[in-house]
Amino acid sequence: MADEFANAKCLIVADADVLIRNALAEYLRHCGYKVFEAATSDEVIIALEEGAMKIDALLADAELSGRFNAFELRIWVRDHYPDVEVVLAGSVDSAAKAAGQLCDEGPHLQRPYDPESVAAHIKRLLAATRR
Repeated sequence: MADEFANAKCLIVADADVLIRNALAEYLRHCGYKVFEAATSDEVIIALEEGAMKIDALLADAELSGRFNAFELRIWVRDHYPDVEVVLAGSVDSAAKAAGQLCDEGPHLQRPYDPESVAAHIKRLLAATRR
């Protein structure tokens, strides 16, 4: 088990709602991921820049606040950390409004989160990057 955890993929779950963020992060930890939690885009940037652990994927609420909204954060992460997969989650209406000018892709997941769907989506995403 210790060897398996040593090779675990590292994720950032970014959501301002601490109850949602914590519940999803705990579920993903039980799935074998190392999870860093962030409430704003600023906290995501700090986690990436500090480099305490190599981040494999970021799951961000489409309505994330901070220096960048989630769509701007996706662009920033792609420019600065191209190996980090970015998954956005949100309601279709709010995401479409926020993404209008910034992004050619909308959210991949919908809130409220279905933890099993989130874990399956991240697993598929990270498996595809290994090819």
